[in-house]
Amino acid sequence: MQAGGKWVAAAMLAAGVATAMPAAAQGRKDTLLVLVESGPNNLDIQGVGTSFRSYVASWNTHDRLVSFGTKTLADGTLSYDYTKIVGELAERYEFAPDGMSVTFYLRRGTTFHDGSPVTAKDVKWSFDRAVSVGGFPTFQMSAGSLTKPEQFEVIDDYTFKVKFLLKDKLTLPDMAVPVAAIYNSELAKKHATAADPWALDWLKNNVAAGGAFKLEKWTPGQETVYTRFDEWKNGPLPAMKRVILREVPSAGNRRALMEKGDADISIDLPPKDAAEISASGKYRIVGVPVENSLLYVGFAVKQAPFDNVKVRQALAYAIPYEAIMKTAVYGRGVPMFGAPSGEPKTAAWPQPFPYKTDIAKARALLAEAGFPNGFESTISIDLGDATVSEPAAVLLQESLAQAGVKTTINKVPGANWRGALAKKDLPIHIASFGGWLNFPDYWFYWGYHSQNGTFNTMGYQNPAMDKFIDAARYEDDTAKYEGAVKGFIQMAMTEVPRVPLYQQFMDVGFQKNITGYKYWFHRQLDFRQLVKN
Repeated sequence: MQAGGKWVAAAMLAAGVATAMPAAAQGRKDTLLVLVESGPNNLDIQGVGTSFRSYVASWNTHDRLVSFGTKTLADGTLSYDYTKIVGELAERYEFAPDGMSVTFYLRRGTTFHDGSPVTAKDVKWSFDRAVSVGGFPTFQMSAGSLTKPEQFEVIDDYTFKVKFLLKDKLTLPDMAVPVAAIYNSELAKKHATAADPWALDWLKNNVAAGGAFKLEKWTPGQETVYTRFDEWKNGPLPAMKRVILREVPSAGNRRALMEKGDADISIDLPPKDAAEISASGKYRIVGVPVENSLLYVGFAVKQAPFDNVKVRQALAYAIPYEAIMKTAVYGRGVPMFGAPSGEPKTAAWPQPFPYKTDIAKARALLAEAGFPNGFESTISIDLGDATVSEPAAVLLQESLAQAGVKTTINKVPGANWRGALAKKDLPIHIASFGGWLNFPDYWFYWGYHSQNGTFNTMGYQNPAMDKFIDAARYEDDTAKYEGAVKGFIQMAMTEVPRVPLYQQFMDVGFQKNITGYKYWFHRQLDFRQLVKN
């Protein structure tokens, strides 16, 4: 333990961290200690109710057929590049002359963690599973028009073919997201049953994979330990031999441990900490605006009074945007309010909506809607994101009261949040959604389309919106595509089933000897590029 060890030990005990974590251990060049607010609830990315904090487990332990390339951002940070698709398990791929299929050629000599060879049969089983288990994984595959096991064909042990139902620009990128993980099918099938043919129960707590890291230990609520798979051949062998993700719920304790040098990386930095540490320089902060991602205020539009568009517009004018940016977010975000026009000038997404705080206008619209004296409701928030959502909810509550809308704050435990949103009955809710694929029509397909219930937390249904989204998804002509995108953005601005607040930053803290960080759309660490100098 370093100087001040008694204080550090006390902080670690308060955080629920075992005190057998000497600072000297963090000096090992081949081991990383990463602090997170909370860890995975499921090791299976295709499992039922898998939280976004579980993505890190799947991403680092599994391979995918393809991945995204790399680019360098203006500040020198490495980032994935959604415009480039490169091989991972597949060393190359070829499209058919008619553009209606793609054939993947797998790297030979690759194995799973148990030493068994990776073959095209494993790829087919994994894809069949993804389109068949239902829920989020199946919705995600359908976003790239991958919906039927019949689309997937084993040519031989090292050749795998995907047949297209239609030409969809999202098909290939959709194979590079976490859901398209490749499983050790023979190992998984040993634990399948008639009632559970896809071994969901077993894979919730076990890994059947061949990615760059193996699962050494998972203690839910405490830590997850990964060790390098030295036989991995689908990229350069990672520098780190061991990565420990330790769950420290208190942001203050995570900050203290980092400032004392007792951890290497801290994820889940609250905006206040990120702003203060960035200014102080005590350790390095990397903040990247999360592509295709927004924190928003949503309304259950099938419930009165939120089924009235004027009520929704009124509340959009009652939101204290500037106060939330200053007090809850500390400027760690890109504002999405105050646009000069309700007509989008470009097809870029995200872009600001034409609302700003105007209580008088909010009151006037409420009166027009038949609520001159306001009404009562609730604001629901995710306790797993309370460092931002709770102060934002308090500010929103105070501002809505000025417009005559009295609210109470409903605090939903993080483990129950996604399930609560799925019911689409939270009258007013503060939530976030980030689209894995950086296309406006992809974000709107998930967030606004009538046929997609997963992240349409408002229960919004509008055939005209659906028509714009569907037109954009399959349009090759640039002008027509941008016209459709502007159409659904303008409709979202007018109908406001949800009101964007800001585009979030992905803030990560690093000790100054850590290099190689790469920002990914799923907002989780990729261990493969990290180096400890």
